[in-house]
Amino acid sequence: MTTENKIDLYRRNFVGGAATLAAGITIAPGVLLTGVAQAKPADQPVSSSVRWGMLVNANKCDDCGACVTACNETHGLVGHGRPETDAQWIRTVKLRDKTTGHVETLPVMCQHCETPPCADVCPTGASFRRADGIVLVDKHICIGCRYCMMACPYKARSFIHETLTDQKPHAPRGKGTVESCTMCVDRVDNGEQPACVVACAGEHGEDKAITFGDMKDPNSEISQLMMKFGGKQIRADLGLNTGVRYQGL
Repeated sequence: MTTENKIDLYRRNFVGGAATLAAGITIAPGVLLTGVAQAKPADQPVSSSVRWGMLVNANKCDDCGACVTACNETHGLVGHGRPETDAQWIRTVKLRDKTTGHVETLPVMCQHCETPPCADVCPTGASFRRADGIVLVDKHICIGCRYCMMACPYKARSFIHETLTDQKPHAPRGKGTVESCTMCVDRVDNGEQPACVVACAGEHGEDKAITFGDMKDPNSEISQLMMKFGGKQIRADLGLNTGVRYQGL
């Protein structure tokens, strides 16, 4: 038996042995889980020749909240007045320089790592990275163990505690599963920009703080900006090669 087959067998046995835990995971009626990753048309397959990414300019972010609002509305994320457990696919954090008092605001979401720790620790393979760099969670096989939440150094994942209603068909969610920013994979697969990027541009025009594009294409806007001004990773020392980069830090 090959190593790959052994891993697959282990995962099947793990899921089978966790039936009691999995029984607590419910999906809203009428929502068909085809996997968070909506497949591209047959003539446009997901390819490793593309690396989707985002570039955030902290100097241009004024904490307007447009990106957070757009994300919540697009994916049907509703707050319950409990910040410690409410789902957050994108959040804003403030960085304060103690020596100068200068404060910067920047949005933080799943960093879509090239070597994602969440996928490394997931016992069922629910957390995975697509060939084009987008990191996702397959709700069909997520058992809610939350190992990925502990492994993520960016605190970018949320656990769904509440029974869900009025879900968005393009963003299936389930009580008892883990979720995070999908980089609006359904929009990307349809040739569109992520909702947060569109909202930021709508609020600030050419002075937008978030740029999205193919990091492998030297002629893309994101590549040109990083070539000219650079793009730092949060916790670059971890060697995760993140798909989200920052300027002005």
